[in-house]
Amino acid sequence: MTTLGIETSCDETGVALLSDGKLLANKVYSQIVHTRFGGVVPEIASREHTKKLLPLFNQILEETKCSLSDIDTIAVTYGPGLLCCLLVGLNFAKGLSYSKGIPIIGINHLEAHIYSPFITHKEFHYPFLSLLVSGGHTQIIKVNGLGNYEVLGYTLDDACGEAFDKVSKLIGLGYPGGPEIEKRAERGNAYAFDFPIPDPDGLNFSYSGLKTSVLYLYLDLSQEDKIRRIQDIAASFQRVAIESLIIKLERAIEETGIKYISVSGGVSANKLLKKRLGELDFEFVIPDLEFTMDNAAMIAFLGDKLFKKGIKSDLKIRAEPRLGL
Repeated sequence: MTTLGIETSCDETGVALLSDGKLLANKVYSQIVHTRFGGVVPEIASREHTKKLLPLFNQILEETKCSLSDIDTIAVTYGPGLLCCLLVGLNFAKGLSYSKGIPIIGINHLEAHIYSPFITHKEFHYPFLSLLVSGGHTQIIKVNGLGNYEVLGYTLDDACGEAFDKVSKLIGLGYPGGPEIEKRAERGNAYAFDFPIPDPDGLNFSYSGLKTSVLYLYLDLSQEDKIRRIQDIAASFQRVAIESLIIKLERAIEETGIKYISVSGGVSANKLLKKRLGELDFEFVIPDLEFTMDNAAMIAFLGDKLFKKGIKSDLKIRAEPRLGL
């Protein structure tokens, strides 16, 4: 069975083909145009999707020697995300579905992230815990089965990846902030500044206070120190941001007794997070680097699972920007 995956929830245009569990192609166009604005501009993002989606689709058909008649189902992100971006991919998928009679499956972007490590790694038995940590979401989820989820903790304000982006912009680095902060942090002193580790009650997260702490410190520095100590600021912020994730994850493991952890989302690419996870007493999986960011491979992978369970959508499916699990 061959599944076409389409992802346009934010600023990555993704198209992928999965056949009998094997990934045939995974194309992602990252919209670097947003770098100059320090964040995603929705109207520009939707225009970029419109320009790039069809060429990427044609490219994977050509490279894999597949035709439309070879596609058994279309999996497409319908939420959450930016409405104008979701509509581009969803309408493209509906057009193919209607014109060729191919079944369509609406995919929850968050659910696809949960399963993204298993594109190339052995799957856990249920239940397992998922740490979903990205620019838009920071959650700990108990995964009881396909489509059966309990959100144990979530961010009360900024997501972890969003905090990386905002701090990066604050101290004069680029966008997206995660890679920029990590690059500077490698040459900095992670204990140069004693930022408070965010730890609200329970399993919830909060990053706005940490961001504010960095702001006040940065404003108090001389112009010379703002430049000279930028690596120390980045390293200290990164240490505290990652430690907050580890504290909550350890607490979730203690409360649930579950020691199988799926870690996904853009922040899962962070080297310090991987190092800290490796120091703890539980089994975990992280997606291969190409699947940490938004991509269509994870959409196709989940679509294949759902289709085999007899789950599919119809052409009345609508974009849901605030879709939850």
